[in-house]
Amino acid sequence: MGFVTPAQRYDVISVGDVATDLFIRLSDGPVQRRVDERGTWLELPLGAKIPYEKATTVEAGGSAANAAVALARLGLRVALASFLAHDELGRDLLSALHTECIDTRLVHVDSPAHTNRNFVLSFHGERTLLVRHEQFDYHWPHLRPSEVPSWLYLTSLGLSALDYQEKIADWLDENPAVRVVFQPGTFQVEEGVERLARLYEHAEVLVCGRAQAAAMTDGRFDDPAELLDPLLKLGPRQVVVLDETGGAVAADGANRYLVPPFPDSSAPLDRTGAEDAFAATLAAALIRGMPFAEALRWSPVNFMSVSHELGSQAGLLHEEELRAHLDEVGDAYAVRPS
Repeated sequence: MGFVTPAQRYDVISVGDVATDLFIRLSDGPVQRRVDERGTWLELPLGAKIPYEKATTVEAGGSAANAAVALARLGLRVALASFLAHDELGRDLLSALHTECIDTRLVHVDSPAHTNRNFVLSFHGERTLLVRHEQFDYHWPHLRPSEVPSWLYLTSLGLSALDYQEKIADWLDENPAVRVVFQPGTFQVEEGVERLARLYEHAEVLVCGRAQAAAMTDGRFDDPAELLDPLLKLGPRQVVVLDETGGAVAADGANRYLVPPFPDSSAPLDRTGAEDAFAATLAAALIRGMPFAEALRWSPVNFMSVSHELGSQAGLLHEEELRAHLDEVGDAYAVRPS
């Protein structure tokens, strides 16, 4: 494919927790959406029997697996570095990864633990997640020279993984040619930027949502453009701040970009995994050698496609499908300087 030297086995290794995700699309009726000064709430009557419209299972879910599938469907050689248990969920998870041609040699089976399982409640295009991160024996694998990738995609990990992330930073110190896409998860953001400062400094690209960016910089949620410079000061060479529509603002130091949502007349069904799709598609385009602005044009296409399916991976596109969407809109859809 031309993205790495012939001696290398992988284009990219996706690193993070994985889980089996059960998606439940809730019906109208007893379920209500309420907004007050504290936020938006999903309300279900306690003790009631709640009907639902549809359920689907993603055997290999979580941000790291979502990203790995997105990268693989876009034609890259992908490995996953993660942890699961020797149980039925774990076996099904590995089988699903193999179906997507993802290398699982760096997935560690930790028998005393249980494979993570999450529940996603989807309602009118929004969702509430019930998540659990098991206590795994996190450790960074010893990679042979042929296993050292050109890129590392680092995303959501549990609270018990701080030492593990320090080991990853140590490894990156020893392998400075490896470029990093960092898409921090909830617990990584909550730990504070000081605890993970070395990973931010190693990042070639930092991708996060608007609320995450505001939390990391103590900035204003309502003006994402003002968050770009504080994010760059954390050390990444390029930063992207996503919004809930699939649009974004981005910067690479000298330049600022406005990324519009991909044109779409229909309402989203479920945005779970859409941010992962955006970030992984950006990574795939950069790994292929695209300029930053052109890579940003690819990303909202997969965000849009994932948003129209229940589940985090059903809408992930192959390269020819993604290019067909871009060809259809032509130059009318563009990333603009800002």
